[in-house]
Amino acid sequence: MPKQPKLEHSEFAGEFEDEGITVLVDIFRPAGTNGDWTLEVISQTEVVTSWEETFATDKDAWEEFLATAERDGLKSFLDEEDGASVH
Repeated sequence: MPKQPKLEHSEFAGEFEDEGITVLVDIFRPAGTNGDWTLEVISQTEVVTSWEETFATDKDAWEEFLATAERDGLKSFLDEEDGASVH
């Protein structure tokens, strides 16, 4: 079985709550690298929303999450029929 790579999580990662909806924002990259950051949002019902593009900094990823949440609302992370979505 392949070994899972260790990940470095951003200080911006964590729970985010607005209007009674809580999601987990995960911003990560392979540990020990200067690689780009990946952004995922996981809803309370375990719907995972992943961004196809990566981000040069964890702050860029966080700002993209905030912009998406402002534009579409946190409800946009809850209602995917197939259990996952991609931005």
